[in-house]
Amino acid sequence: MTEVERPYAQGTPCWIDLMAKDQQAAMDFYKGLFGWAGERGPEDFGGYAMMTLRDKTVAGIGPAMAPDGMPEPPHVWTTYLASDNADDTAKLIGEAGGSLMIPPMDVGDAGRMAVAADSTGAVFGFWQYKDFFGAELVNEPNTLIWNECNTRDVPGATAFYRDAFGIAVESMEGAAGYSALNVDGKTVGGLQDITSMFPAEIPAHWMTWFAVEDVDATVAKAQSLGATITLPAQDGAPGRFAGICDPWGAMFCVLKPRS
Repeated sequence: MTEVERPYAQGTPCWIDLMAKDQQAAMDFYKGLFGWAGERGPEDFGGYAMMTLRDKTVAGIGPAMAPDGMPEPPHVWTTYLASDNADDTAKLIGEAGGSLMIPPMDVGDAGRMAVAADSTGAVFGFWQYKDFFGAELVNEPNTLIWNECNTRDVPGATAFYRDAFGIAVESMEGAAGYSALNVDGKTVGGLQDITSMFPAEIPAHWMTWFAVEDVDATVAKAQSLGATITLPAQDGAPGRFAGICDPWGAMFCVLKPRS
């Protein structure tokens, strides 16, 4: 297991959340699939729920809502990158060719958040911690294990994340055409070109990967809960994996990593 006990370095994926079309139904789905616990949170924060495993935070599920004048967010998993200073990061994002979708805003005493699109169109969030630094449990079954930027412009994305977050994008050994996102010499995520992988109507995006003990059993469980399978269970370089779409359209991947 991997328990995180200190803040994430800038540029590291530190949190994921889902702004759900039906919050309670989504919570029930992911509780059933991953064994998470969690209840609707305080109304001061829109009922946003902190989902846990063994009393450690693993993800957030909130009702689809947006600040005044903003469109309602889609039902998708969002990756948040750690930021030392959200306002400084927002400025760098603009200078690097990205755009802000939700400008930096305080979330009580927990931290400061924003949502942006990179220069290639992939949407992500960023988080400046105060009292809450992000996921407390990762890299074990039923928790976050990988975050991946899928783009149609690798050079553009490489420059963007370097300039906005100081992330180094480097070829990943043993994975032709795949790049690692490195922070302080540590691999924290991946980046790849999806031009030949998906139809043109699928935009650049960040994909969330969850570790599981048994991919085939997880796929069967997901289907029993109303999900559809977008990528059948198969073996690959990182291990056995599959793609799943929850009943409301949020896509994610599950992985049983090689030892």
